[in-house]
Amino acid sequence: MENQIQTLQNFIDESQNIVFFGGAGVSTESGIPDFRSQDGLYSQKWKFPPEVIISRSFFDANPAEFYRFYREKLIIKDAKPNAAHLKFAELEAAGKLKAVITQNIDGLHQMAGSKNVFELHGSTLRNFCMQCGEFYDIDFIAQSESAPDKLPRCKKCGALVKPDVVLYEEGLDNETLNGAIKAIAAADTLIIGGTSLVVYPAAGLIDYFRGKHLILINKSATQADSRADLAIHESIGEVLSQIKV
Repeated sequence: MENQIQTLQNFIDESQNIVFFGGAGVSTESGIPDFRSQDGLYSQKWKFPPEVIISRSFFDANPAEFYRFYREKLIIKDAKPNAAHLKFAELEAAGKLKAVITQNIDGLHQMAGSKNVFELHGSTLRNFCMQCGEFYDIDFIAQSESAPDKLPRCKKCGALVKPDVVLYEEGLDNETLNGAIKAIAAADTLIIGGTSLVVYPAAGLIDYFRGKHLILINKSATQADSRADLAIHESIGEVLSQIKV
């Protein structure tokens, strides 16, 4: 891997407009489970399959069961940024990295110090009343388990509060998606990490890249490895911790 690290270092050194696009594998080193690995959420047994529970139709039909799963599996308040999050924040502060595009909903890139972050799938840190739009933080959702119906209800109007998270069957936010596309199209280097590149439309963003260096860092091979100038099959935190800015 030493030669690959040196190649990555060289690519980063000569780049002035880096964009990072990442998925669940970026946060697994912070103790947040991914979805598709052997120990991921999709491999765990629930009354309903997780991919069904986190769909909009299930949310509407069975909010109590949705929030039981959501509070237990998707709210992880003590997670901290790892080496990957911190390195991207460092690269942004140095003026090399222009944007982070993430499929994650944990807010760890911002916690690490990144400023220009496009959250394709939203964030557990933001929650809004579905009727009046009142904002609520993550603690409000976590504490809703003690409510009589175990649902987060707006203090103003009593309507259901929904996480600002894109569920299955919901479309991505157009402004966020367009910003991500614009950033990738302008990049001279695109680093993709911690994602299996199987969830669309997010996985299709790679097609907008026209820059010089395409870099993939993921523990397992992806369908885009053959398109990459550099593909490293290792932990992204371990790889980036060896990069100097």
